[in-house]
Amino acid sequence: MIDTITILGGFNKKGEKEPVEKIDINRGEIFGVVGATGSGKSSLIGDIEQLSQADTFSKRKILVNGEEPSYEDRTNPRKKMVAQLSQNMNFLADMSVGDFLSLHAKCRGASDKCVNAVIKLANTLTGEPIRKDHELTILSGGQSRALMVADVAIISDSPIVLIDEIENAGIRKHDALKVLSGHGKVVMVVTHDPVLALMTDRRVVMKNGGMDKVVSTSEAEKSLSKKLNKIDEFMLSLRDKVRHGEVIEDVEMGDIGL
Repeated sequence: MIDTITILGGFNKKGEKEPVEKIDINRGEIFGVVGATGSGKSSLIGDIEQLSQADTFSKRKILVNGEEPSYEDRTNPRKKMVAQLSQNMNFLADMSVGDFLSLHAKCRGASDKCVNAVIKLANTLTGEPIRKDHELTILSGGQSRALMVADVAIISDSPIVLIDEIENAGIRKHDALKVLSGHGKVVMVVTHDPVLALMTDRRVVMKNGGMDKVVSTSEAEKSLSKKLNKIDEFMLSLRDKVRHGEVIEDVEMGDIGL
């Protein structure tokens, strides 16, 4: 079991030592990665995904429970420690949702009984119902990501989840993060979205390809996050109404508790 992932700082794009020398991220924690476009967010995520050992451009080292991962841990696909969820992820396999989940469960050595649990959980994250007999290729972006969040939470034993810019994923983002962290995952969120950024416990700010500083989410930010999440939920409900041909009447902000 992984309790802690440690990032040991290396160098930024200018070859200078990163201001942040060490970050410990604990199991069940939601940790954010923020910064301007080109600031190095993808590079940091890549280092974590590879469990780099000073063998990438940044020269960062990733420790697992305080120790260097073995060569097998880094290269054996059956021991893959990192699951990645991205905004542009879509299914290409020509099979049903039920068959896909059953196959994945079999590959992971999990019980086939978890298939219904995955679909049930996925349907709490999206307003578009998912059924076992749905073909993967007809799922919308929101349905696909809701299904993968539930799959990672229940079937996948990868202890680290990297969520890469799911700003417009069409899912209940707050619930998705709670689901993953509640299943004992180390959850890392790469985002420009304040709704997601303020849901995290802490966030590293990237600059010039390096880890510039770590910010702990304040109580004021947590309060703001709850308000932003209400707006996000409201937008999802409006989208569903529009899709079903409903006419939207005048709405006051007080109607959503703001």
